[in-house]
Amino acid sequence: MTSDPSPVARQQLRADAARNRETVLAAATHAFATSDTEPSMRAIARQAGVGVATVYRHFPTREALVDAVYQDQVVRLTAGASDLLADHPPARALRLWMDLFGEWQATKHGMTETLLAMIDSGEISLAHTRQKLLSAITAILDAGAAAGDIRADARADDVSVGILGMLAVAAKSGEPAQAGRLLDLLMDGLRPHPGATRD
Repeated sequence: MTSDPSPVARQQLRADAARNRETVLAAATHAFATSDTEPSMRAIARQAGVGVATVYRHFPTREALVDAVYQDQVVRLTAGASDLLADHPPARALRLWMDLFGEWQATKHGMTETLLAMIDSGEISLAHTRQKLLSAITAILDAGAAAGDIRADARADDVSVGILGMLAVAAKSGEPAQAGRLLDLLMDGLRPHPGATRD
């Protein structure tokens, strides 16, 4: 008769499970960002170097995996704003955050069909996500206005629309470097100029 695992063994099992989950999540994020069509759970398992049963153990459905990747990216974006502000002047932090936003947009590429179905069903709230992202942008803009390196009249919703529009245009151009150039131009427009006031 096999005895129950010791506390140390149970802790090791939990640590292994957590590592497997993170490995699958990272593989899925990469697969979604680089695939022209939605990758299968089996393909994600191969990329993660685990069996497909391990994927299903952590994410019982495709929707569960898509939701986990989506939410993980939102957390990375919102936390990224604070992290970048801690390490860089606000204007530089904002430009680097735009790159994070671009990576998030790319991640959604390979899960569009499932993601749209989940939004339609109410499983994912775009309004909630939008509010989180606008709060992240506002934090950087406020710091930039206080530091004097981002214009004081810049609005988070305008910046968000600008980033989205530029990334959408660049995605259709077939020239990967264009996104960076367009975002650099947006940053130039966000530099302070005399006489601007924050609404």
